[in-house]
Amino acid sequence: MELPAHQLSMTVLMTPDMANFSGNVHGGAVLKLLDQVAYACASRYAGRYVVTVSVDQVMFLQPIHVGELVTFLASINHTGTSSMEVGIKVVAENIRGHSVRHVNSCFFTMVAVDDDRKPAPVPALHPDSVDGKRRFEQAVLRKKLRQELASKFASIKASYE
Repeated sequence: MELPAHQLSMTVLMTPDMANFSGNVHGGAVLKLLDQVAYACASRYAGRYVVTVSVDQVMFLQPIHVGELVTFLASINHTGTSSMEVGIKVVAENIRGHSVRHVNSCFFTMVAVDDDRKPAPVPALHPDSVDGKRRFEQAVLRKKLRQELASKFASIKASYE
């Protein structure tokens, strides 16, 4: 299956070493995989090393069980000068029962960096599908919200100094 350069799919078998005390896959193991998927998607799109700046709206919708196949569907939703929003949808598949569930969604902001670890430009994203345009518009709204929250946080922080 050929995906566009701004998308990536990765499937991983959930193994017993990923389990928490309740026998489900540990949220931390999922977060680590999410970061790896975001890195792979963003670095391939940018053609260079990237770093994680933020993780937004991580929603653990359902538990993931040991033995399930988990597929991470990543897409560059929006680009700035050096930043990219990577949206990731996670689906779990019960191999024996053939059931597929949407178990997690989140958004990563990744920044491309050069050899001196300074922000580097990334190719502009020009969505051409209905879904791509919808994701782009939603990413713009999330970016504005992040900026507003950062501004409010800075003023609260300043009031305590």
